[in-house]
Amino acid sequence: MRRRDWLGSTAGASLWLAGCAGSTPPTRWYELRNDLPTGVVAPPSAPGDGSVWEVSNDLGLPGALDRDTLMLASGAATLLPLAGHRWSEPLRDSIPRLLVRDLGSLRGPGLVWAAPAPADVPVARRLRVELSMLQAGNDRRTLRLQARWWLVDSRFRPAAVRTAEAARAAPPAGPDPAPTRAGNVDLEVAVGGGSVDALAGAHRLALWQLAERIAGTP
Repeated sequence: MRRRDWLGSTAGASLWLAGCAGSTPPTRWYELRNDLPTGVVAPPSAPGDGSVWEVSNDLGLPGALDRDTLMLASGAATLLPLAGHRWSEPLRDSIPRLLVRDLGSLRGPGLVWAAPAPADVPVARRLRVELSMLQAGNDRRTLRLQARWWLVDSRFRPAAVRTAEAARAAPPAGPDPAPTRAGNVDLEVAVGGGSVDALAGAHRLALWQLAERIAGTP
């Protein structure tokens, strides 16, 4: 091959490789911030019993959400990853953090702690949350959140020991379970504009609304 032809081929290959590299969009990162969602103003702390809650870091999360790429739901069972759009913090970490922040705003200062709470904090209830859905449809119009939660009374103590006669007559089957309050929610929030940034913002609003429902657990 003549030198001129070789140089031409090399230059063409370089341009082709540069074109391929240029076709890959840069990664965009999104975060769920501690700030309240846009347009939300925290109400005065609701009157309650003043009990202290501890929020478990053990968040129940389906595999589709336990990853850093933003996902969309499509059809009967399809998941569409949004290539190049990623969470800066895993949802497994950011959601418990935001629940502590939002529940603290709703219940009052010093009443909500991330697990483990300091040893001198008198925790009355321990909260565990499980999400089964936190996704928008392919049209990016609404984001759907489905979740369950459990509030276990950590102050519970088993009933007093029975007398020897009663124990012989009817041996106890085992320790009494701790009283638990449970709830569930299935809600939708609008994704204004349909952009990926708006989609991330809808995640934040949905988590605020989840905290509102949990705070209202009777």
